[in-house]
Amino acid sequence: MNNSFSSDGTNFSASSFFSGNRSESLPLRLKSSAVATSATMFAVGVLSNLIAIVVLCISKKEQKETTFYMLVCGMAVTDLLGTCFTSPVVIVTYVTNRWPGGELLCHLFSFSMLFFGSAGMSILCAMAVERYLAINHAYFYSQYVDRTMARLALTATYLANVVLCIMPSFGFGRHVRHFPGTWCFLDWRAMDPLAAAYSFLYGGVMLLLIAVTVLCNFAVCRSLVGMSQRTRVVRAEVCEQDGSRRRFPKLPSVTSAAEIQMFWLLIFMTVVFLICSIPLVVRIFVNQLYGPARISAGEKPDFHSDLLAIRFASFNPILDPWVYILCRKNLLVKGCERLKRASGIVRADRSRNLGWTSGQNTLPSCADSNPTSCASLRTGNFRRDSGSQTIIRTKSFTDFTAHQSWEYDSARPSFHPFSVD
Repeated sequence: MNNSFSSDGTNFSASSFFSGNRSESLPLRLKSSAVATSATMFAVGVLSNLIAIVVLCISKKEQKETTFYMLVCGMAVTDLLGTCFTSPVVIVTYVTNRWPGGELLCHLFSFSMLFFGSAGMSILCAMAVERYLAINHAYFYSQYVDRTMARLALTATYLANVVLCIMPSFGFGRHVRHFPGTWCFLDWRAMDPLAAAYSFLYGGVMLLLIAVTVLCNFAVCRSLVGMSQRTRVVRAEVCEQDGSRRRFPKLPSVTSAAEIQMFWLLIFMTVVFLICSIPLVVRIFVNQLYGPARISAGEKPDFHSDLLAIRFASFNPILDPWVYILCRKNLLVKGCERLKRASGIVRADRSRNLGWTSGQNTLPSCADSNPTSCASLRTGNFRRDSGSQTIIRTKSFTDFTAHQSWEYDSARPSFHPFSVD
């Protein structure tokens, strides 16, 4: 173990922790105020994940039977275990100003950091793929994806990450303590080719998971927007031809309210995970690419950037549970109602300013149509000159919905995009 660090920023070999004297005999100069910070983060992380697990357990039976629910539960349990395996060691180190164990504890701590970081990212990637299949390949999803598949995916994820993260304990990579001596992680400034290769392997796997997650979310978002636009075109044509409000319930919705809620939950979790994880992934590549050369040249490593990156990563299991909690149906409904009221006020002000008053420049209306149909009418009038093209698109959308078995929630007058019946 050739990595160098010290509690005051000077260089000394990581192997000095475990050679000659035991690590308990080596005092560390740590700030006493950091104990309160670490203890608070640990308490909040454990409490938040417990609340999230309880919230998931009391969810409706229909939600519990979905594969997405199984993956979310797996993420919550993973975050809880990751907090419980790592934070107590850091707190004890700050309290005693000594590393509480030897090389074995360092290996266990580093394995926990590697495993729970990559396992959480893998589960998030599985959730993104699950949503992609549900929206873009609904027939395949309905035939092959179920709760049993979700359990198998979780099991395979855990096993694959165990294999990936246990490699340094068997010689492919190294576990070392890092500044200020309170945490262990992989040797990301390794001179040894095998240890350097493992740093690139772990960073590459994390980068691949991030790329797949972002691409799947982008594909789902694009599909939802496209389907929504096609639905508005069909409704505009129905309003133009018949004008009857009774026809609207017969039109299929693009996605169910539950799918929309899952999608937004996934988006928020992805944003949180990327903000917390990307700094650590960047530090892995930067340290391994430039760290050995700088150490050979006698330059001092940037330990404070390392510490900042690992602190960002430690916030992820604390913030994730609040995404589950705050994305509950009731909170989303209230938030959307407030947004609707606010947007309604803004639109009313704009209408008065533009002169859209009764008897002046009134928009053409459909007989017996609901208030929202006027917005759709603009699309119908815009496409009136291209009737043949509209008929073709209407037919293709009808064929598409016949194969996809979409739900009919959004056609109801009382529909809300985040309500789940």
